[in-house]
Amino acid sequence: MLTTLLPAAADAAVPTTGQIFWSEFLGTTILLLLGGGVVATNLLPKSKGKGGGWLLINWGWGLAVFAGVYVAFRTGGHLNPAVTIAKVVAHMFDSNVTLAGDIPVTGTNVAVYIVAQFLGAFAGAVLCWLTFKKHFDEDCDPALKLGVFSTGPEIRSYGWNCLTEAIGTAVLILWVFVSGYTETAVGPLGVALIIVVIGNSLGGPTGYAINPARDLGPRIAHAILPIKGKGGSDWGYSWVPVVGPIIGAIVGTVLYYLILA
Repeated sequence: MLTTLLPAAADAAVPTTGQIFWSEFLGTTILLLLGGGVVATNLLPKSKGKGGGWLLINWGWGLAVFAGVYVAFRTGGHLNPAVTIAKVVAHMFDSNVTLAGDIPVTGTNVAVYIVAQFLGAFAGAVLCWLTFKKHFDEDCDPALKLGVFSTGPEIRSYGWNCLTEAIGTAVLILWVFVSGYTETAVGPLGVALIIVVIGNSLGGPTGYAINPARDLGPRIAHAILPIKGKGGSDWGYSWVPVVGPIIGAIVGTVLYYLILA
């Protein structure tokens, strides 16, 4: 049975639909506020942390996931439609799999999780923009401003970029499945560390979205917000960080049940 990222308390009541929404919404909001914030710190003009580098970005995103998972404790801290989709696929193999704790895999619950994740990602991106508003007002390469919100490839090749995202997400999903069976039960700290290592090892080609909400929600925010000199939102690439992670989630889940379960 697939474990949750953050096990629910044994005596906790089953969350209501509203609690499910707010849990995933707030957790994903924190994820994108802190994750986008570390990118903004590295890229935007006059930031005290400008030029901190790739490792700082990866560690920032890992700890952003750590914080977001704890905030979304009621729902297992998915924060990522790829994780939710993996639970759905797992449920096809094992009817005992739930979304988290006693939250059943139903169409309504899955939809609430995913909608909350996308809206939370949008909200987190808006808060990040507000935090760095004066820095976004400074003149700089529009690509740097877009990079705070969404990912982009270093070498643009849609098929290969999609494969990179799928592989990174499959690694994440496989880890989610097996981590609950370790004696240490590292929980959210382990999630943070796997995000860091995926970024360090596999993130160079695309910036490693490995999460459709993390990329698409903020990209929409970039398109809507009145950001000075922002340029385009690169919609031609926008499908890659959505489709790649979904493919990776499905493949990672199937591999787990065919080989490791």
